[in-house]
Amino acid sequence: MDETLLRAVVPTVIGVLGRRGADFAAAEDAVQEALVEAVRVWPAGPPRDPQGWLVTVAWRKFLDATRAETSRRRREERVDAEPAPGPGQEADDSLRLYFLCAHPSLTPASAVALTLRAVGGLTTRQIAQAYLVPEATMAQRISRAKRTVSGVRFDRPGDIATVLRVLYLVFNEGYSGDVDLAAEAIRLTRQLAAVSDHPEVAGLLALMLLHHARRPARTRPDGSLVPLAEQDRGAWDTALIAEGVEVLQAALARDRLGEFQAQAAIAALHADARTAEETDWVQVVEWYDELVRVTGSPIARLNRAVAVGEADGARAGLAALAGLDPALPRYTAVAAYLHEKDGDVATAARLYAEAARSAPNLPEREHLTRQAARLNALLGGRATGSAGGR
Repeated sequence: MDETLLRAVVPTVIGVLGRRGADFAAAEDAVQEALVEAVRVWPAGPPRDPQGWLVTVAWRKFLDATRAETSRRRREERVDAEPAPGPGQEADDSLRLYFLCAHPSLTPASAVALTLRAVGGLTTRQIAQAYLVPEATMAQRISRAKRTVSGVRFDRPGDIATVLRVLYLVFNEGYSGDVDLAAEAIRLTRQLAAVSDHPEVAGLLALMLLHHARRPARTRPDGSLVPLAEQDRGAWDTALIAEGVEVLQAALARDRLGEFQAQAAIAALHADARTAEETDWVQVVEWYDELVRVTGSPIARLNRAVAVGEADGARAGLAALAGLDPALPRYTAVAAYLHEKDGDVATAARLYAEAARSAPNLPEREHLTRQAARLNALLGGRATGSAGGR
């Protein structure tokens, strides 16, 4: 047994337990017990992944100690699921945990929280900080979620589509507090892809990578949004783009198209264009047609209207928009953009201001407000010029 190796990995193992909710003293005790176990069993057959083995055994020791010392309520606030033990892990165990956390009886918010806690290994405090809610509130949410799924039996395969929707919800939360949820969603989706041979898992991973590649250019230093057409494409992460395209191509080759593969194909076309003007909008429209065919989603139809406006002109985009429900999220903002593109500045300014009032977050509200102000200033300048010419 390599005692030097053991000493080298101990701090890392303690850190892993700490990130999963153990205080330093409890983590250190658990690791010491795991080391004793290693001394006993490793000479007969050392593991291929010593660090993974120690994490697994130390976590079991910590849970055993916790169960012996705390009440049922306190136990429910800790994750009962074991962390991934490393190369020796059974794929079915990992998939079971994903399916458990994304059970259809859970609300989306509860499914996300439970996934981050049990699969992601984040502490309740980290999740609470990421979602800007009190730690006690998040602990209650996780406890209720765990009670909901405590008696669930998995004698049938779980719904991979539900798992993917939960992971996509995590990704879309982006970044807040000290937890980068977009990066965490990518990590979890990579983990799922390693144990699941499903093209839509690969499609979601490709979509995340391609979107995440644009992150450095998506906001200005003051936090304001930068529209895709105005982004500095030199700041995009080319390595992530290359990986995303490779993952997507492998998924598409399986000829089992799903919504995430179609979305990733659209993102890949944007990533492939050196400038916004060089975007192959005709192909983008074709992929939106596929996305609408697969999902029937009104949001996909809304985004398709924008692509039609770019490919065939603003009037065609407005015609595609006309058949959609004006109550759709971002409908008014899309209408404003297409009216401006068509030269109807007054209507566009009014619609941008209307869209700003119903924007879902502050950065988007500020962006739409600036768009309305820009066009109103243009209209004011035109009016001044006309008056001066009389």
